[in-house]
Formats: sequence, C-alpha cells, structure tokens
Amino acid sequence: GGAQAGKVLRIVTEAKQQKMGITPDENVLNFLEMSTAAKLESQSTALFNTAKLFDDGVIDPRDTRKLLVFLLQTIKEAEQRQLSTNTYGVARF
Repeated sequence: GGAQAGKVLRIVTEAKQQKMGITPDENVLNFLEMSTAAKLESQSTALFNTAKLFDDGVIDPRDTRKLLVFLLQTIKEAEQRQLSTNTYGVARF
C-alpha cells in the first residue's frame, strides 16, 4: 500500500543521495515518505478511481438486480436488431 511505497521511495532516495556523496536530510526523507503514503492512500478509494474513469463506474449494491436485468435486456435486444451498413461515413469530433 501507500506506506510501503513511501518507505521504498525513502530507501531509494537515501541510497541515491549517499551514492552521490550527499548527506540525506532526515526531515526531507520523512516528508517524502509520509506525503507519498498519504497521497497513495487518498487515491486508492473506489470513488477516486471512478472519478478518474479508471474503471466502468461504481453502482449501489442495492441496484445490482435492476442493472443486471437492464443489461440482459439490452443484450437480448441487440441480438434481435437488424444491423444496416453505414452509408454516410464516420463523424469525427
């Protein structure tokens, strides 16, 4: 999770600075670790990811049956429709 990522980033940054001959600043490393952990934790919720369109959306669990019926009806209707070819080209926006 976020805490582990923060620690890894801290270790990598500290090792990089030591390799360059720079004395790592504990305050900066602590801030880097904590801010990384906090950011990742805040961005790991279902609502955050849905808002960013990283998935197909979140439904209210109480609506599951209604949505399942709707989707099955849509599939059935699609199978019964007669498709016609496109005669006007493709509209680009």
